[in-house]
Amino acid sequence: MERHINVPCSKQELAELRSGDYVYLTGTIYTARDAAHKRMYEALERGEELPIDIEGSFIYYLGPTPAREGMVIGSAGPTTSSRMDKYTPKLLSLGLAGMIGKGKRNDEVKAAVTEYGSVYFAAVGGAGALLSKCIKESEVIAYDDLGTEAIRKLTVEDLPVIVILDTVGGNLYESAVEDFLAQQ
Repeated sequence: MERHINVPCSKQELAELRSGDYVYLTGTIYTARDAAHKRMYEALERGEELPIDIEGSFIYYLGPTPAREGMVIGSAGPTTSSRMDKYTPKLLSLGLAGMIGKGKRNDEVKAAVTEYGSVYFAAVGGAGALLSKCIKESEVIAYDDLGTEAIRKLTVEDLPVIVILDTVGGNLYESAVEDFLAQQ
């Protein structure tokens, strides 16, 4: 199924998605990679506020290349999501609605996605130049010293993603293999 969703969105909208659905996101999302996740996690351990309102937010695991003249952002392809697995269950427990990246997630993340009614999307790796065209605004809002790993607030329009993990435990990486093997 193909869906267009304005983000942030409600948990009810996420509950309607199923693994394998094609989704186009429009609205506000944030970027954060390894170093930013580590800082957010450490801030939470110290009892400090996060630099973004995590409730209902979407995080794109992205470290963009520098923007060329006249461009909003450079190449904007996803990074490997498993590098954020250590930090993800905590962020999901605080209301993180969705994540965008590439690759498999560990069992703890998969369970937390279901428990907290969140969704894990994949963006196409290797298509960063094309994905960057969906980004209409980009602003560094935290951890500027991290360079490309700083947290950015992005305004996106029709950012194409596919649901990998849905709110009811669906996992495209598993079901796609099962479907393929059933056809053999």
